[in-house]
Formats: sequence, structure tokens, C-alpha cells
Amino acid sequence: MINTDLPLLNIQQHQLLPIIQGGMGVGISAHKLAGAVASEGAIGTVASVELRRLHHDIMEKTHRCRDHETLFEGNLTALDREIVAARNIAGDNGFIAVNVMKAVKHHAELVTQACKSGANAIVMGAGLPLDLPELTADFNKVALIPILSEIRGIRAVLKRWMRKKRLPDAIVIEHPAFAGGHLGATKIEQIDDPRFDYINVLHETKELMQKLGIEAGEVPLIAAGGITSHEQIKQLLKNGANGAQIGTPFAVTTEGDANIKFKEVLLNAEHDDIVTFLSCAGLPARAVLTPWLEKYLKKEQKLRETASTRTNSCPRNLECLSHCGFKDRNPDAGQFCIETQLAAAQRGDVKRGLFFRGTEALPFGKEVRSVHELLEFFLTGRQPMAC
Repeated sequence: MINTDLPLLNIQQHQLLPIIQGGMGVGISAHKLAGAVASEGAIGTVASVELRRLHHDIMEKTHRCRDHETLFEGNLTALDREIVAARNIAGDNGFIAVNVMKAVKHHAELVTQACKSGANAIVMGAGLPLDLPELTADFNKVALIPILSEIRGIRAVLKRWMRKKRLPDAIVIEHPAFAGGHLGATKIEQIDDPRFDYINVLHETKELMQKLGIEAGEVPLIAAGGITSHEQIKQLLKNGANGAQIGTPFAVTTEGDANIKFKEVLLNAEHDDIVTFLSCAGLPARAVLTPWLEKYLKKEQKLRETASTRTNSCPRNLECLSHCGFKDRNPDAGQFCIETQLAAAQRGDVKRGLFFRGTEALPFGKEVRSVHELLEFFLTGRQPMAC
């Protein structure tokens, strides 16, 4: 374990480095990345969405399949394989989390499979995970970590879970102004609202826990989004955080599961190349402005205005999201198939892909470095030696 002046993170009697590697779906954080992070003593995360794309035999069976149950069974098999492979890298003491999106139609089945396959924790965002204690009732050694962005959601989860005699094992507080992927605000114009500021949410959460009779430190708080330095983490810990969740910098590491084309898009993106838009899930999202996204945004307003008159829905019958603006012809959400665009990114298709990314500059500029070097930088402030 890397020596650091930061206090360790305690989750279900595990003493861990205070870093969670963020979950990045459709094969960007899978067994290689999660296993490498966990082997260093931090929390490695397998993102559960569309892992079948990493397995050639499953893709041969499902590539042009229109039966969503067959597609989903393939993804369950892939999730099991990825967790087992991550464990083989991390060892028995490595802490492997699985990120499951609440907005995914089969989130319950993904949670159950992750638990059966040996995950140490379930991390759930993209919606309020009010049912997570019931879904994991048979797996009391699996830590439960919701991703939330402001005090209203935290209050709702704590009160509902406490009625079920369960507390979160940690809470990730994600700032929608900085994070990549799907964001915790309901509208794009809300992402800079002061109610999401880390200091505000950390202090409000501490006060709420005191009122609810939750002991100080019983539920660790993890800040997520826009964290790029050791000093920033130290400052957050001074203000009540217990750790940090970091996504994009891990995606571009040597061990990251993404291919080199994907990494190059993230590494070369300047601040003005990163845009916020409305996802087909109905949530704001943040990604690199690729040719596909630029073209889509130019016609988005017209597509939304005519959404309800369209005769076609999802061309593949994927049923990946519970609510999809494209599939459901809902004008209040994005009008594209997110699975198609994320799959293109996973293949490294720069012209057609949707490449989720956070807003901030990467710690090592355009260099690809190892997980160990990245963790050492965040935990100690030491820059790696020049290549």
C-alpha cells in the first residue's frame, strides 16, 4: 500500500486508501483497471453497463440480436467474468466495487449478479437508490454506496434506508459542474447551483446526520468530480470529506480497459471541447465534442420538437434504460441511442462515438501513466519521473 499522509478510508472493516476509481461504462472501467486499482489498496470499480462488448464469444452470439433478454443474459455473464478477473488481479484482500446505474432497466439483476460474483460493494447513481437495501438483503457483507449530489437526495436516502435499519457504508457526493458522464442535476441550467458546492453539501450532510443520530464518521463521505491534485483532496478532507472518487484520470492510465483511440480523445480534449448536453436518459451529461455530438447538437431542438410524431422507436429493441427519450419518443429527453454511441466510442470510433469526460485538465497532461503513478500523485503529491 502506498504511504500517504492522508487518513485511510474505513468501509465494512476494510482499511483502504481514500480513493475510489469511478465507474465508466461500456467497457472503460472493467477488470484490468479495477483490479489494478484494488491491488494498490484503493477501491477499484467495474462499471456494469454493456460489458458483453469486451468478450468476443458473447458478441458473436449477441451482435445483431434483437431479443433484449438474450442481450441482457450476455451482459450478466460478462459482468461475472469481469468481477472474477478483477479479483484475480487484486487478490483476496483487494476491494472491488461494481457501479450500477439506477436508470438501467435491469439494475436489480445487475446488483444481484455483482453480489453473487464476489463484489465487495455496490455503487449506485443515476437516480435515487431507494431499493438498494432490499436488493442486497441476502448479502450483508456487501457495502452499499449511493452516489448523490445534494442534500435533498441524501436526506431521502438516509431516512428511507434508516426505516429499513440500514445505513450506507459511504456516500459519494458528486458535483455536476465537474463530473463526466451522467450528472446529478435534473436540468442543465442547474449544474452550477451553489447547492451542489462540496463545502455546502458536506456541512449540510454532517448536520443532517447529527440530527438523525448517526455518529460522526459512521458514514464516510466521498467527494467526486473535478478532483485533480493531492492538495485538493487534503482540502476536501479538512472540510469533512473522507475520500475522493476520480474517474477520467483513471480512464487514461496504462491499465485502463479503454483502447488507445479512446484514451487519445480524452487526453487531447481541451476545456472548450467538453460540453454538457441532455442525455436520452433525461439527465444532463458531459462528454467530448466529437463530430457525432456536434452534428447531433445542431439538430437536437428539431428532433425534440418532432419526437412525439416519430413512428420508429429503438431499432434494436435494446431496452437498456428504464426511460429513454429516443425509445419512448419523449421530447423532454435526448433523441439518440446512447448504447450505439457509447459502443462506437468503446471501439475507438472518433467520428461516431460519445466519449464521456470530466471538465478538468488531466494530472499528467497528455501522458499515459500507470495506476500506481496516478495513485501516488493523488495520495502524496509526488510527480512521476519523466519518461
